Amino acid sequence: MNDIPADFEPIFRTSPYLELLGPIFNKKTENGLLIGLRAEEKHCNARGLVHGGVFSSLADVALGYNAAFQGEQPIPLVTASLSIDYAGSAKLGDWIEVHTDIQKVGSSIAFANCYFLVGSKRIVRASGVFSVIKT
Repeated sequence: MNDIPADFEPIFRTSPYLELLGPIFNKKTENGLLIGLRAEEKHCNARGLVHGGVFSSLADVALGYNAAFQGEQPIPLVTASLSIDYAGSAKLGDWIEVHTDIQKVGSSIAFANCYFLVGSKRIVRASGVFSVIKT
């Protein structure tokens, strides 16, 4: 169950919360950063399905990291809004990938969308709005 697909490595930036949630993996591509997670027992609800809160946390990470690291210098962002729709589910042992599309990163606000996949099946979609922190 711990096998991780080729080219994925532990996420490059973490926090105490992400350490608790993880292990989370990433893979850099020409289209941005893919986020990956192997569903463990701690990620599942009583029915053996990955809890919606796990998806919400991963969406926040995937959207925020992809928006923040678009340029040569990271942009400091905070989540202003996160919308998530559950169209399917993941179960114990599934490899979950989060594919992100950055719509726009402006001087004060950023917009991004993502899809969660298990294999080729889309199971969750999310969108986020992020405020740029003025330093």
